[in-house]
Amino acid sequence: MSRRLHWLTLGLLLVLGSASAAVDTFEFSSEQERDRFYAIGSELRCPKCQNQNIADSDAPIAADLRQEVFRLLQDGRSDDDIVDYMVARYGEFVRYKPALNRDTLVLWFGPLFFLLVGMLAVVLLVRRRQRAVSESPDTGLSPQEQQRLDDLLNKKSQDD
Repeated sequence: MSRRLHWLTLGLLLVLGSASAAVDTFEFSSEQERDRFYAIGSELRCPKCQNQNIADSDAPIAADLRQEVFRLLQDGRSDDDIVDYMVARYGEFVRYKPALNRDTLVLWFGPLFFLLVGMLAVVLLVRRRQRAVSESPDTGLSPQEQQRLDDLLNKKSQDD
């Protein structure tokens, strides 16, 4: 029994030990530098996770990017220089808010274009429907047709 307990404890320790994530520790010279680090980290997307920023991601590539951002901050680079460096290295995808240029026009204005096209289609369909209703002739029966219908209904009720 004691032997099983030892193996169970050892297995549990191995599982828990491997599940712990690495924690980045950075020594910042000022609170402003720390704020800049976290602002830049939240602006850059993790290339592996794709839906997390590098500040929140546990991926090894995100840890490397955080280390690189810290190194560039220590070198005295500006925020724009750091972001430009990352974009040059990993592409425009690494930014959560891509720059407005010829290559990203569809990203920025595509949703607006589709919204306007959809609204235009709805307006045109409503106008076409209104025009069709207003231009359609009266579908009521003429007096002769109404008399014939009444006669047929009377005849049917007399036959029953």
